[in-house]
Amino acid sequence: MGGAVGLKGTDGVAALAERLGASPVSRGRAERAFRRLLELFGGHIPAHVLTAGGPMGGDLLSELGVEHSVVHTPGERTTAEDTKRACSIFASENVDLILFCGGDGTARDVASVSGDLPILGIPAGVKMHSGVFAVSPEAAADLASGYIRGELRARETEIADVDEERYRRGELVVRIYGVARTPYLPVLVQQRKQIYASSDEEHSRLEIAQFAREFMSDGSYYILGAGTTTAKIAELIGCEKTLLGVDVIRNGRTVMKDASERDLLKLLEGIDGDVRIIVSPIGAQGFILGRGSQQISPRVLRIVGPEKLIIIATPHKLRDLKHLLVDTGDLEMDRALAGRRQVVTGYRIAQLKEVRAASDVLETGD
Repeated sequence: MGGAVGLKGTDGVAALAERLGASPVSRGRAERAFRRLLELFGGHIPAHVLTAGGPMGGDLLSELGVEHSVVHTPGERTTAEDTKRACSIFASENVDLILFCGGDGTARDVASVSGDLPILGIPAGVKMHSGVFAVSPEAAADLASGYIRGELRARETEIADVDEERYRRGELVVRIYGVARTPYLPVLVQQRKQIYASSDEEHSRLEIAQFAREFMSDGSYYILGAGTTTAKIAELIGCEKTLLGVDVIRNGRTVMKDASERDLLKLLEGIDGDVRIIVSPIGAQGFILGRGSQQISPRVLRIVGPEKLIIIATPHKLRDLKHLLVDTGDLEMDRALAGRRQVVTGYRIAQLKEVRAASDVLETGD
């Protein structure tokens, strides 16, 4: 829940995130997954469902009318130990699949005690480097359904995470923590993030930045999402940019650094001028919104307007992506952003690329 308030994760800082106004998103995303699962099974899940109690699953399943057994009751404030305790019990019961909701920290906790049991993540974190996450809550339901029916097999993938303290300082250090098995269908499971580093990539970033420096001289406010390509733009302009945060630049000057959703909304209320948003796809997954730059929320996007979104990407990265994805948590906004869009790939060069709502990828089947 730390993305919108600019914390880039909540490992060890959940209380701070709450004080800054962050709201948990896991329950809503878990609900989307289970409503889809109930739809796929005609209103009744043909399996014995085990869960942790209260906010860790029991409350939601009771509300949805899903028959279940509570195997662990957490305290008033849930912790990673509650996750591990529940999953240890799941493992001792030799369940067929552990379905969890969260980010990489949760994936690490689940994998640390699940042994060889397949696990599947409903994406609800700020950073999701691990390959066990579905591309959307609805996709998680489709994968779980296919696995329960015996139509899908599990494959091994990596559990990865970053050092959040260094991440908040602008250092991206990814570590592999192990492997896990997860139900797999290529279009529905995200690939583990890749970090591209080559002379060709650097040259392409420079060309994109040179073009951006030209069009950003029009007096508009530019909200820059996270990433090395947007950071290159700020560097060329001569502005300081948080590599893994969201910043605002106008007329060659940093107006706002490492902004939260609240900061951006306050800025948008108080300015009289044009605003544009520049984002770049994250790693090998193709997400331009919903992973990493959650400060650029549906509320911010509605005020600025989907048509004011500028997408940039190096040709190398774009070539490896069949399409780009958005997962803002607001299906209406995701679909407003979808369609064929221009992506700036060099100096005054752009390519058309399909942008899709992550929740709709499963409907197209490709």
